Amino acid sequence: MASPTNSPSTLLTLPNFSIQTSTFLPKTSQRSIFQKKKPFNFNSKRVVSCKASNGKQNDADHTSFLNRFDRRDILLGLGGSLYGATSLVRDPFALAVVPIEPELSSCGESTVDTGKTCMNVPCCPPKLKDSKIIDYEPLLGRKIRYRPAAHLVDCDYLYKFELAMERMKALPVDDPRNFMQQANIHCAYCNGAYSQVGFPDQKLEVHYSWLFFPFHRMYLYFFERILGKLIDDPDFAMPFWNWDSPCGMTMPQIYLDPYSPLYDENRNLEHQPDVLVNLNDGKSVVKKKKKKKEDCFNELTKREQIKSNLCVMYQQMIRSSKTASCFHGAAYRAGCVSETDIGCTPEPRGGTIENGAHLAVHKFVGAKNPPYNEDMGNFYSAGRDPLFYAHHGNVDRMWNIWKTLPGKKRRDFDEDVWLNSSFLFYDENANMVRVKVRDCLDSKALGYDYQSVDIPWLRSKPTPRRSRPGVGRGQDQGQDVLARRKSKYFRRFPIVLDKVAVRIEIQRPTKSINKKKDDKEEVLVLQNIQLDRNDSVQFDVSINDDEDDDNPCKPEDAEFVGSFSNLPHGDNCHSEAMLSTNLYLPLSEALEDLKITSEDRFIVVTLVPKEGEVSIGNIKIDYVC
Repeated sequence: MASPTNSPSTLLTLPNFSIQTSTFLPKTSQRSIFQKKKPFNFNSKRVVSCKASNGKQNDADHTSFLNRFDRRDILLGLGGSLYGATSLVRDPFALAVVPIEPELSSCGESTVDTGKTCMNVPCCPPKLKDSKIIDYEPLLGRKIRYRPAAHLVDCDYLYKFELAMERMKALPVDDPRNFMQQANIHCAYCNGAYSQVGFPDQKLEVHYSWLFFPFHRMYLYFFERILGKLIDDPDFAMPFWNWDSPCGMTMPQIYLDPYSPLYDENRNLEHQPDVLVNLNDGKSVVKKKKKKKEDCFNELTKREQIKSNLCVMYQQMIRSSKTASCFHGAAYRAGCVSETDIGCTPEPRGGTIENGAHLAVHKFVGAKNPPYNEDMGNFYSAGRDPLFYAHHGNVDRMWNIWKTLPGKKRRDFDEDVWLNSSFLFYDENANMVRVKVRDCLDSKALGYDYQSVDIPWLRSKPTPRRSRPGVGRGQDQGQDVLARRKSKYFRRFPIVLDKVAVRIEIQRPTKSINKKKDDKEEVLVLQNIQLDRNDSVQFDVSINDDEDDDNPCKPEDAEFVGSFSNLPHGDNCHSEAMLSTNLYLPLSEALEDLKITSEDRFIVVTLVPKEGEVSIGNIKIDYVC
């Protein structure tokens, strides 16, 4: 790892803000995206070809705002069909503001670009024996079952769990309750295997939107019911990986026995216990003795890693998730075909946990087997690792905890278009069940809850690095801005972020423009983030950090406001290589912690690249979340 340098910084002046680059960061080995790909196209009207359906090519290409953003990070394309009879077709001329539903007859094989050829990945469930799909009904008369923390289970529980998993893996390959068939459900919904009912040109994808938490909750719910059926224990509850607590920040031991049905060989062997997960970027490295100081840059002791992880959780669960939009992500409605559709919001944006700790743990577990880092390191294969279900158990637990935190806006959406969106799963009797979002808002109504454990991150509020006011206050701020605007360097967006940190001064909206801002969250918006969807990317964001300091902010610092992360997935077969997305980072609590008042018209935003390269089309502050 390269050592930090002490070379002078370079000032770059823009009309409304200034950019400063500093060279304290380690160099990456990534090839330049501008060398291996054609330059970014910032034209907002990209055309994406429709994919084959039912064995036939679509008549014409379809210009789609949803497809333009492609709503995917690790999401794979598809072609072909496995079904012909069962369909949930809606009037194709229906209004755009309708709930999302999967079109069963459209399900086809996903495709993965291997670099030379396109590999077919069959993710669809077995054909239905009949056309019957039943609607979900709650199981009545059962006591609440409690999902235990994986690191706390006893031998009796482990025996029962391993027996259930062994029997699930031994089911016939065409049984929809078979372990691989269950894993394929995640692949199908998360890799674009279904189109939307009534909108055959629009793929259904559950990541990076308000569908993320409901889908994964019900996916685990039916998986758990199948396990209970196989051991004749309807009260059986799966364990959760308690990675948000110091005692659970390593891979749980019960998943590490090579002879256990809970084991998966496609994991990162360098991240076995006692290596702690890094909840910010998933690449945990602990300092070793007798290492040169320059080789230890950005590495952490175990104590430092625990502190960082707890602050990451505070950041993602409390500081940055005060509203449903911040926590769940952007609205996702069916049939969005243009920017002008009323009520249509086809913006690919996940919530704080989905973009943060969720992706970090996927990265941490996935094996180092490029280009796709299976199993947990890629969405199409993640469900093949039994540890995936413990990981998402804790993700689901975060939804429960979030609704108990103080704040009047910490409540779920009440829009019918969200509540009536639905998914299809197989139950313990191999029946296909239609489940709506409204069915899964309360885990106790589903019959389960989580073991009560300590939540130390509730007490892990980040603190400012310095006691003096942050950069950009008072008379000094005005002189500093003036000096930057006189710089001989001049640069406009887009900003290419690769090996060096970039500092940008951003103007805050005025009171006259935002009369109702007190009712909303002040948010830093990074727009049109473009990257190669096959690259692993990570960068951190902080505000009003000391520009003379060569050490970047960490999650335990109040100046740190969040991160952007992406995992490679390798789908160039049926979609464009470039991913376009946005990042929203709430600022209100950070501004308060740093004593930045409404009189401060500017803040300085620092972007710190950790891995890969991206281009950022614009940065602004708004009251939108």
